[in-house]
Amino acid sequence: MASSWGAIFFMLMIACVSSTVFYREQQTWFEGVFLSSMCPINVSASTFYGIMFDAGSTGTRIHVYTFVQKTAGQLPFLEGEIFDSVKPGLSAFADQPKQGAETVQALLEVAKDSIPRSHWKRTPVVLKATAGLRLLPEQKAQALLLEVEEILKLSPFLVPDDSVSIMDGAYEGILAWVTVNFLTGQLHGHGQETMGTLDLGGASTQITFLPQFAKTLEQTPRGYLTSFEMFNSTFKLYTHSYLGFGLKAARLATLGALETEGTDGHTFRSACLPRWLEAEWIFGGVKYQYGGNQEGEMGFEPCYAEVLRVVQGKLHQPEEIRGSSFYAFSYYYDRAADTHLIDYEKGGVLKVEDFERKAREVCDNLDSFTSGSPFLCMDLSYITALLRDGFGFADGTLLQPHLLIVPLPMSIWGPITFRLLQCSSKELVFNS
Repeated sequence: MASSWGAIFFMLMIACVSSTVFYREQQTWFEGVFLSSMCPINVSASTFYGIMFDAGSTGTRIHVYTFVQKTAGQLPFLEGEIFDSVKPGLSAFADQPKQGAETVQALLEVAKDSIPRSHWKRTPVVLKATAGLRLLPEQKAQALLLEVEEILKLSPFLVPDDSVSIMDGAYEGILAWVTVNFLTGQLHGHGQETMGTLDLGGASTQITFLPQFAKTLEQTPRGYLTSFEMFNSTFKLYTHSYLGFGLKAARLATLGALETEGTDGHTFRSACLPRWLEAEWIFGGVKYQYGGNQEGEMGFEPCYAEVLRVVQGKLHQPEEIRGSSFYAFSYYYDRAADTHLIDYEKGGVLKVEDFERKAREVCDNLDSFTSGSPFLCMDLSYITALLRDGFGFADGTLLQPHLLIVPLPMSIWGPITFRLLQCSSKELVFNS
């Protein structure tokens, strides 16, 4: 996908809202990510750089940003981005933390080649891990992060405090929502016309929106609401991250692999897969054998019954969202683009029922449908079930994936963004 420069630039601007940021009475992961001296409006140089690592469940990506400040005292603009990635993700190295850190070392060479040597010492580098590491036992996750931090400290770049950490799932939703609604001009007033956001990663999924009805606030479970002040307005967001409900984790749940202690010699089968299929899949460092039903039903209806068991009754369904419009990205975007529901470069506007229509088309023609992924039927069916039976969206709900024309969640840009707004505005305070 082509990168959305406006989205990245906004994430830089948000980062500088405040030098004092609180959320649930704890220091946030983005506080201190970039030193105050790195604020662009305080930098004399006209060109500066930033390095972001997104350590996801399926791979680790590096983004090297170049910013230019044409006029002193004004915010800079994003001139360009260098992107590269490696697979598998860090979580695949749960028992080999040094090898996991070596994948980051390889990507650092991309940064060295992209940034002038004269700027290395003042270019900040940050790595934020998402749901892939949140699923690991804490001891193994921390061992990986420590090895990665050592790699970064040995690099010639600026390594701020807490530069390597796991991102709280709630922040992913908050940052994505703020980004989208700032870009669409909704945060300058009182937020009455804001759009909700849906992010579907490999291991987790997030939903965030601004409730308009008192009933929603009254019926929302504790811990799903977060308030903050920005641009002289107070926003009380509904936001929640569902760990284990990302697209890749849902595949395992659909296959029943999460309920099986051992996988050696066992083949997991599904009505969502071609009958002739016999293959293996590695996720989170574990190898799974899988295939289609050699006997019995296959196609959309039996497949949907399988994925429905993964989500039904397990997610909160705020009634207010049934008639609302949302921006959807990450795997929502990828699967829509893969099946030509939207233009790969421009994105588009979809309804929930569009995902079902495409799922039926693919699933009911499994033996003849050609695709780069044997999981396409399962993925489209899961997305349909997640939206309709999980979150409770109506079939006519509009989804607008076109904002995020990038190969990663918009929320990962947050650490940079929350530094730029800090340079140009007042404080941003989060409360639960």
